[in-house]
Amino acid sequence: MEGNTLTPPEGVIPRQGDGRRSRLSVLLVEDDAGDALLVEELVADSGVPVELRWVRTLAEAGTELAARPADCVLLDLHLPDGQGLDALGRALSLTDRAAVVVLTGLAEERTGLAALSAGAQDYLVKGRVEGELLGRALRYAVERKQAERAALALRASQMRAQENARLERGLLPLPMLRTKDVTVTPRYRPGRADSLLGGDFYDVVETTEGVVHTLIGDVSGHGPDEAALGVGLRIAWRTLVLTGVEGARQLALLEQVLVAERAAPEIFATATILTLAPDRRTARVWRAGHHGLLNLTPDGTVEYTEPPRGPALGVVPGMGEWPEGRLELRPGQSLMLFTDGLFEGRTDEGRLGEDGLLALARQHATLPASEFVDTLIARAEALAADHGGLDDDLAVVHLTWSASP
Repeated sequence: MEGNTLTPPEGVIPRQGDGRRSRLSVLLVEDDAGDALLVEELVADSGVPVELRWVRTLAEAGTELAARPADCVLLDLHLPDGQGLDALGRALSLTDRAAVVVLTGLAEERTGLAALSAGAQDYLVKGRVEGELLGRALRYAVERKQAERAALALRASQMRAQENARLERGLLPLPMLRTKDVTVTPRYRPGRADSLLGGDFYDVVETTEGVVHTLIGDVSGHGPDEAALGVGLRIAWRTLVLTGVEGARQLALLEQVLVAERAAPEIFATATILTLAPDRRTARVWRAGHHGLLNLTPDGTVEYTEPPRGPALGVVPGMGEWPEGRLELRPGQSLMLFTDGLFEGRTDEGRLGEDGLLALARQHATLPASEFVDTLIARAEALAADHGGLDDDLAVVHLTWSASP
C-alpha cells in the first residue's frame, strides 16, 4: 500500500514505532476496500509497530502466507470464497504460526464467540474498535498464539518421551540371570542427538539348565518404526528361548516375525545369537549377516572372531541357512558382541572398521569390563568427532565369567 491507496496484495504499510518493540507482521483478509482503509487508519493510531498487508480472498491469503509468513491474520468472515466459521477454518489451515483475529459485524457477536471456540485468538466488532484496542488485541493475540504453540510443543515432547520410555523398556531389558558366575555389561547409544533410541537391540537370558543365551541385533534404518520392530524381535527371541527353541531355528522364526511386521520389503535385520554352556567352557554362535565379536582371553590378548554366518534376516525370506560356530573358552575369558555403529565412524584415516576397533581393544584389554566397554566407545567417538561423530546407533553386550556354576 502507498499512502491511503489499497493495492492488494503486494503493498505494505510500514508503521514507524519507537524502536523498542519488534514490528508485527499482520495480514488483513478483507474484500471491502472501505473496511480495509478503516483498518489501516486504526493501525496508524494504535501505537504498535505494524507491517500491514492486505488481500481480498482466502486464496490470495494462502499465496501471500506461503511467500511471507505473518504474525497475525485479521480475518473478515464474509469473503467471496469463504463465509463464517468455514472461512475461519480455511484460514487456520493456511498457517499454524500466525494468530487469527476475526472481524465481525455489529450483529454477529455470537459468531465472534463461536470463532474463539473454533480456534481464533480473538474477535473484534467492526464499528466498535479504536486504534488502541486494535493494537492491544493484535499484541495479545500473538502472545496467546505463541503460548499455545509452546504448550503444544511441550505436549509433543512429553509424548515422545513417554513413547521412548516404552521403547526403552523393550529395547534395553534387564538380563535374566539365574546364577552369579556370569557378568553382563550392556551399553546402548543412539546415533542422533535428537533421538533416544534406534533399531539396535539385545537381550540375555539364562535358562534353568544353566545355559546363558545372548542376542544382539540391528534393524536397518533409524527411527521409531525400526525401534518398534527391534522390540518385537527381542521379545520374540526371549519367548523362543524360554520355550526351548534354539540356534538356527530361532533365526528362522525371527525372520518370519520380521517379514510379517516390517513396514517395507527392503527392511532387514542382522543378528548374532550366542549360547554359553553351563560349564562355561564352550559357546555356540549363529550369525545372520552380523559381523564378528571380540574374544578377550585372561592373559590380556584380544582377537576378532568371525564364526560361520548366514544371510541377514529378511534378505532371502525362507531360504536362509545359518551354520553353527563353536568357541572354546576358559574361566576369566570375555566375549563382546556389538552392532556396527561402534566401528562405522569416519576417522582421519578413513573408516575405523573392525581392524581399528580391534587395535583400540588391544590398547585397553586389561581394564575391568565396565571401564573397558566405556573406554572403547569413548575412543571410537573421539576418533570420529571431527568427521560427524558416530551417526549410527550402537549396542554392546560384554560377557565375562569365572568358573562353572
